[in-house]
Amino acid sequence: MLDDLAPKPTSASRVTLSHIMSAQHSNLLGTVHGGVIMKLVDDAAGAVAGRHSGGPAVTGAMDEMAFLEPVKIGDLVHVKAQVNWTGRSSMEIGVRVMAERWNESTPAQQVASAYLVFVAVDADGKPRPVPQVVPETDRDRRRWQEAQIRRTHRLARRRAIMELRDQRAAEGLDD
Repeated sequence: MLDDLAPKPTSASRVTLSHIMSAQHSNLLGTVHGGVIMKLVDDAAGAVAGRHSGGPAVTGAMDEMAFLEPVKIGDLVHVKAQVNWTGRSSMEIGVRVMAERWNESTPAQQVASAYLVFVAVDADGKPRPVPQVVPETDRDRRRWQEAQIRRTHRLARRRAIMELRDQRAAEGLDD
Protein backbone atom coordinates (compact mmCIF):
# COMPACT_ATOMS: atom_id res chain seq x y z
CA MET A 1 0.00 0.00 0.00
CA LEU A 2 2.82 2.42 0.86
CA ASP A 3 4.44 1.62 -2.51
CA ASP A 4 1.40 3.19 -4.19
CA LEU A 5 2.26 6.58 -2.68
CA ALA A 6 4.77 8.49 -4.78
CA PRO A 7 7.51 10.17 -2.74
CA LYS A 8 7.33 13.97 -2.61
CA PRO A 9 10.17 16.49 -2.47
CA THR A 10 10.49 18.71 0.59
CA SER A 11 9.47 21.77 -1.43
CA ALA A 12 6.13 20.24 -2.51
CA SER A 13 4.34 21.05 0.73
CA ARG A 14 6.13 24.07 2.21
CA VAL A 15 3.79 26.71 3.63
CA THR A 16 4.21 30.29 4.86
CA LEU A 17 1.41 31.93 6.84
CA SER A 18 1.62 35.65 7.64
CA HIS A 19 -0.37 37.55 10.22
CA ILE A 20 -0.25 41.05 11.75
CA MET A 21 -0.30 40.87 15.54
CA SER A 22 -2.84 43.19 17.16
CA ALA A 23 -3.85 44.15 20.70
CA GLN A 24 -6.23 41.17 20.93
CA HIS A 25 -3.14 38.91 20.80
CA SER A 26 -1.39 40.54 23.76
CA ASN A 27 -0.48 39.04 27.10
CA LEU A 28 -0.17 40.81 30.47
CA LEU A 29 3.28 42.13 29.48
CA GLY A 30 1.98 43.83 26.34
CA THR A 31 3.68 41.44 23.94
CA VAL A 32 2.07 38.66 21.92
CA HIS A 33 0.86 35.74 24.03
CA GLY A 34 2.91 32.57 23.50
CA GLY A 35 -0.29 30.58 22.99
CA VAL A 36 -1.15 32.74 19.98
CA ILE A 37 2.22 31.92 18.44
CA MET A 38 1.72 28.22 19.25
CA LYS A 39 -1.66 28.26 17.48
CA LEU A 40 -0.09 29.83 14.37
CA VAL A 41 2.66 27.19 14.49
CA ASP A 42 0.10 24.38 14.72
CA ASP A 43 -1.97 25.90 11.89
CA ALA A 44 1.03 26.13 9.55
CA ALA A 45 2.26 22.64 10.46
CA GLY A 46 -1.24 21.24 9.95
CA ALA A 47 -1.45 22.79 6.49
CA VAL A 48 1.90 21.23 5.56
CA ALA A 49 0.91 17.82 6.95
CA GLY A 50 -2.40 17.84 5.09
CA ARG A 51 -0.76 18.98 1.88
CA HIS A 52 2.02 16.37 2.09
CA SER A 53 -0.24 13.48 3.08
CA GLY A 54 -3.04 14.41 0.70
CA GLY A 55 -5.72 14.47 3.39
CA PRO A 56 -6.45 14.95 7.07
CA ALA A 57 -3.67 14.80 9.63
CA VAL A 58 -3.76 15.42 13.37
CA THR A 59 -1.18 16.81 15.78
CA GLY A 60 0.49 13.96 17.65
CA ALA A 61 3.23 15.81 19.50
CA MET A 62 4.99 19.14 19.76
CA ASP A 63 8.72 18.97 20.40
CA GLU A 64 11.11 21.72 21.36
CA MET A 65 8.89 24.78 21.08
CA ALA A 66 11.38 27.56 21.67
CA PHE A 67 10.52 31.24 22.07
CA LEU A 68 13.66 33.15 21.12
CA GLU A 69 12.47 36.78 21.16
CA PRO A 70 9.24 38.48 22.20
CA VAL A 71 6.78 39.35 19.44
CA LYS A 72 5.41 42.87 19.65
CA ILE A 73 1.95 44.14 18.91
CA GLY A 74 2.06 45.43 15.33
CA ASP A 75 4.63 42.89 14.19
CA LEU A 76 4.08 41.09 10.92
CA VAL A 77 4.66 37.42 11.78
CA HIS A 78 5.64 34.86 9.14
CA VAL A 79 5.28 31.19 10.08
CA LYS A 80 7.28 28.95 7.73
CA ALA A 81 6.80 25.19 7.84
CA GLN A 82 7.98 22.12 5.95
CA VAL A 83 8.09 18.34 6.25
CA ASN A 84 11.44 17.27 7.71
CA TRP A 85 10.88 13.52 7.97
CA THR A 86 8.23 10.90 7.27
CA GLY A 87 7.50 7.49 8.72
CA ARG A 88 4.72 5.10 7.79
CA SER A 89 1.85 7.36 8.87
CA SER A 90 3.63 10.13 10.76
CA MET A 91 5.51 13.23 9.68
CA GLU A 92 7.76 15.65 11.51
CA ILE A 93 7.06 19.23 10.52
CA GLY A 94 9.68 21.89 11.24
CA VAL A 95 8.40 25.41 11.87
CA ARG A 96 10.28 28.71 12.00
CA VAL A 97 8.57 31.90 13.16
CA MET A 98 9.90 35.22 11.87
CA ALA A 99 8.74 38.71 12.87
CA GLU A 100 9.23 42.16 11.41
CA ARG A 101 7.76 45.58 12.09
CA TRP A 102 4.82 46.04 9.73
CA ASN A 103 5.79 49.61 8.87
CA GLU A 104 9.57 49.31 8.59
CA SER A 105 11.88 47.80 6.03
CA THR A 106 14.16 46.09 8.55
CA PRO A 107 14.84 42.40 8.04
CA ALA A 108 12.64 39.88 9.82
CA GLN A 109 14.21 38.11 12.78
CA GLN A 110 13.58 34.61 14.03
CA VAL A 111 11.42 34.71 17.16
CA ALA A 112 10.45 31.04 17.66
CA SER A 113 10.85 27.52 16.33
CA ALA A 114 9.19 24.18 16.88
CA TYR A 115 8.98 20.61 15.68
CA LEU A 116 5.61 18.91 15.50
CA VAL A 117 4.65 15.34 14.74
CA PHE A 118 1.48 14.84 12.72
CA VAL A 119 -0.28 11.57 11.96
CA ALA A 120 -2.28 11.19 8.76
CA VAL A 121 -5.71 9.74 9.44
CA ASP A 122 -8.46 8.18 7.34
CA ALA A 123 -12.22 8.82 7.57
CA ASP A 124 -12.41 6.58 10.66
CA GLY A 125 -9.60 8.45 12.42
CA LYS A 126 -7.18 5.55 11.95
CA PRO A 127 -3.57 6.16 10.84
CA ARG A 128 -3.03 5.96 7.09
CA PRO A 129 0.19 5.80 5.05
CA VAL A 130 1.93 8.96 3.90
CA PRO A 131 4.27 9.54 0.96
CA GLN A 132 7.93 9.54 1.89
CA VAL A 133 9.59 12.94 1.84
CA VAL A 134 12.61 13.40 -0.42
CA PRO A 135 15.10 15.93 0.98
CA GLU A 136 16.34 18.19 -1.80
CA THR A 137 19.16 20.23 -0.27
CA ASP A 138 21.96 19.70 2.23
CA ARG A 139 19.87 21.66 4.74
CA ASP A 140 16.89 19.34 4.09
CA ARG A 141 19.11 16.29 4.56
CA ARG A 142 20.43 17.71 7.86
CA ARG A 143 16.84 18.35 9.02
CA TRP A 144 15.89 14.78 8.09
CA GLN A 145 18.79 13.38 10.14
CA GLU A 146 18.00 15.63 13.13
CA ALA A 147 14.35 14.54 12.94
CA GLN A 148 15.50 10.90 13.18
CA ILE A 149 17.37 11.77 16.39
CA ARG A 150 14.31 13.52 17.88
CA ARG A 151 12.13 10.51 16.97
CA THR A 152 14.58 8.08 18.60
CA HIS A 153 14.61 10.18 21.78
CA ARG A 154 10.81 10.57 21.80
CA LEU A 155 10.28 6.81 21.47
CA ALA A 156 12.95 5.99 24.09
CA ARG A 157 11.40 8.47 26.54
CA ARG A 158 7.92 6.97 25.99
CA ARG A 159 9.28 3.44 26.43
CA ALA A 160 11.11 4.37 29.67
CA ILE A 161 8.01 6.04 31.12
CA MET A 162 5.81 3.05 30.27
CA GLU A 163 8.33 0.65 31.82
CA LEU A 164 8.43 2.74 35.00
CA ARG A 165 4.63 2.84 35.19
CA ASP A 166 4.44 -0.93 34.67
CA GLN A 167 7.06 -1.48 37.38
CA ARG A 168 5.26 0.81 39.85
CA ALA A 169 1.92 -0.84 39.09
CA ALA A 170 3.45 -4.30 39.66
CA GLU A 171 4.76 -3.09 43.02
CA GLY A 172 1.34 -1.65 43.91
CA LEU A 173 2.75 1.88 44.16
CA ASP A 174 0.30 3.58 41.80
CA ASP A 175 -3.44 3.64 42.25
